[in-house]
Amino acid sequence: MAEAERIIGTPDIPEAAGAEPEQTDQSAAAGERSDAQGAQDPAEGQGSDSGSEEEAAAPAQPSRGKRRIAVLFTVAVLAYALDLVSKMIVVAKLEHHEPIEIIGDWLRFEAIRNAGAAFGIGEAFTVIFTVIAAAVIVVIARLARKLYSLPWAIALGLLLGGALGNLTDRIFRAPGVFEGAVVDFIAPKHFAVFNLADSAIVCGGILIVLLSFRGLDPDGTVHKD
Repeated sequence: MAEAERIIGTPDIPEAAGAEPEQTDQSAAAGERSDAQGAQDPAEGQGSDSGSEEEAAAPAQPSRGKRRIAVLFTVAVLAYALDLVSKMIVVAKLEHHEPIEIIGDWLRFEAIRNAGAAFGIGEAFTVIFTVIAAAVIVVIARLARKLYSLPWAIALGLLLGGALGNLTDRIFRAPGVFEGAVVDFIAPKHFAVFNLADSAIVCGGILIVLLSFRGLDPDGTVHKD
């Protein structure tokens, strides 16, 4: 009987032996899963680190923009103040007086009231030029929100200061509101008489053209055609 039980129980031994490899396979699979999770965790850690770096770098963009806006308004205030003070001196000391020669006949100061645009152009359209100057100021103010380029800030500041200088004359000088004549006094030989506001507008316009040719946008990006 014992011999029969031994013979019958013999086939069970391979099954028991086979169970051991299955457990080993399961353990190996579990180990592979844990290794895979361990490999993913550093990647997630790196992603979170890069995300933290991006979040830390994000506040730098608005602060850089504020610095450029400050440059724009600083240049505009300086251009406007120089134009306003020069016109006040010209009206008080030079108007109704003989011109002052600076470099012989080549350059002199002569007070002239100009109802037209820069350099005496279009005297019959004073109101239109007033509206254009106001529109330029609004456009520059809107563009300042996306301003990250220092050269563009200087160029727009010159435009803004010059436009404000001539617009002040249009509003407050005779013969009436929005029809006032601009005070011009810089008179080169064989050239139109102009003022510092006109000079600021022209310099700002030339700088904008140069920046556009170089592919530099007001937001600081550079593009190539």
